[in-house]
Amino acid sequence: MARLNVKPTRGELAKLKQRLKLASRGHKLLKDKQDELMRQFILLIRQNNEIRKQVEGQLLDVMQDFVLSKATQNQLAIDELFAIPAKSTQLIIEQENIMSVKVPKMFTDIHEEDRSGEIDYSFLTSNAGMDGAMAAIEESLDALLKLAETEKTCQLMADEIEKTRRRVNALEYRTIPELEETIYFIEMKLEEAERSALIRMMKVKDMR
Repeated sequence: MARLNVKPTRGELAKLKQRLKLASRGHKLLKDKQDELMRQFILLIRQNNEIRKQVEGQLLDVMQDFVLSKATQNQLAIDELFAIPAKSTQLIIEQENIMSVKVPKMFTDIHEEDRSGEIDYSFLTSNAGMDGAMAAIEESLDALLKLAETEKTCQLMADEIEKTRRRVNALEYRTIPELEETIYFIEMKLEEAERSALIRMMKVKDMR
């Protein structure tokens, strides 16, 4: 293991011991953070898989109903049905802090459009299958947002776990061993210098 390029003095030894103490404490804190991030990440992955299965099941049924209903309608009539949206949706994204990771929290603000004097969506020109499909799509919006929010949170936490892992490894396998090796080297040098000084003093005393 490489040593730090410092002078073997008591002052440097005190500084290195202080650095080693801080590095060891930082390593413990980062390791605890990594473990907690991994715990929450695993829970989020499980939650994400459950939401994804739910959303995919809902959308699969909805799209099947929509395609079957669409087959019985004229394409021009379908284009007219969806030419002007009856509602507008505003996406609101806030931030939440999880273990120093800023993750998104998504909400929707849906309100009716002012469509006075315009032709609205007509239940007479559509069919029951299409009406049910459109209602189901609107109901699945919250689940879709929850899925997007969870997947983005998983991605951000995975990035933070990787960063924390690199820092932990750098401290554990490089910084701390280098400090320990350098401290040991300086202590050996100082002990050797003390022994040499003691021998010189003994020789001077014998000569006297």
